[in-house]
Amino acid sequence: MLQYLIKRILMMALTLFLIITLTFFLMHAIPGGPFTSEKMLAPEIEAALNAKYGLDKPIWQQYLSYLQGILTFDLGPSFKYPGVRVNDLIREGLPVTAQTGFLAMLCVVALGIPLGIVAALNQNKWQDTTIMAVATMGVAIPSYVLATIALYLFALQWNLVPTFGLDDWRGYILPVAALSGFWLSFIARLSRSSLLEVLGQDYMVTARAKGLHPQTILFKHGMRNALIPIVTVLGPVVANLLTGSFVIEQIFALPGIGRHFVLSISNRDYTTIMGITIFYAAFLMLMILIVDLLYMVLDPRIKLAEKS
Repeated sequence: MLQYLIKRILMMALTLFLIITLTFFLMHAIPGGPFTSEKMLAPEIEAALNAKYGLDKPIWQQYLSYLQGILTFDLGPSFKYPGVRVNDLIREGLPVTAQTGFLAMLCVVALGIPLGIVAALNQNKWQDTTIMAVATMGVAIPSYVLATIALYLFALQWNLVPTFGLDDWRGYILPVAALSGFWLSFIARLSRSSLLEVLGQDYMVTARAKGLHPQTILFKHGMRNALIPIVTVLGPVVANLLTGSFVIEQIFALPGIGRHFVLSISNRDYTTIMGITIFYAAFLMLMILIVDLLYMVLDPRIKLAEKS
């Protein structure tokens, strides 16, 4: 296990290094700069700003300087917010993003998997048809369209929830619903298809022939194997939800890291774009590692294969 973890951590470090390198040079390949805007600055002021942030140095020196900062977990200063560092922007926006994402993740897990189980156990019945019809709509409708429709109906027309912000608990309802809609529908469909495939396996037929209790067959023999593809998907899903949806945060004006990322792109704030990209990539790789470790709990055959 220790050898496996060391190998995976090294691979994660290499992947993160490649992401940093690629993102850095792509950012600097875009025409213009962080201090280029419609209101042209005086050449002297722009030159002074470039010198202050080291943008007047050769590109390779900027790259090495940035790597040195990454090694000390310093993502650099924001070019558009004087005196504010990217670490502070992430630290400020992460609680909002994490709270919204955590609630959306609970909805996905607590509703998506049970709905998939109900649909699989009632295959071709009205329960299955209804759940799959709603799930298909949830997968087909983009989250920003769902967010816009929900905002218009529940906030503007019926005045049931606030239009933006998180002043009270009602402010979480629409962002969480819009954020979890697609993934809840996707997990429900995946849970149904995975469980149906498992229920048709020979060992499940043998368990029923032995007269085992239906609940024992379902939860002890069926769900454990049916959860493997679901856990595979949940890793990236959790990373996506907990690091925020850029579009959803922008629509509901949530002060999360997703909104900072959107603003940094329009402002050409190189360091903020780089910092949030690195943070998201690192968190995604961490969740994938956790998923791989969960495989060993769900499927003992993976342990045996690793030992051999």
